[in-house]
Amino acid sequence: QVQLVESGGGLVQPGGSLRLSCVASGFRFSITPMAWYRQDAGKEREEVARVTGVGLTHYSDDVQGRFTISRDNAENTVYLQMNSLKPEDTATYYCNRDRTYYQINSWGQGTQVTVSS
Repeated sequence: QVQLVESGGGLVQPGGSLRLSCVASGFRFSITPMAWYRQDAGKEREEVARVTGVGLTHYSDDVQGRFTISRDNAENTVYLQMNSLKPEDTATYYCNRDRTYYQINSWGQGTQVTVSS
């Protein structure tokens, strides 16, 4: 059973930074492409970054140059370092397997990121 536990969100001022973590279990993490997604109220969930099992990354245009996705396969953990945060980054952030390759049937609880002065 896939389990995902996200953490690290919070309230931060514009221009600030946060580092999100996600601990995964229930599947072969080290070979599984992973991604971070976000969803704000009234909007569809969108992918912001993804990383392959060997560390190749891709970012959405909205976060390119500001966010960095990484993973620690020994710890079954994927991270999202978010710098230069903007109010429009406010959302609930989720990690999951990369939906380019997997049908996603369940989500973790997510972690709330609020960027506001």
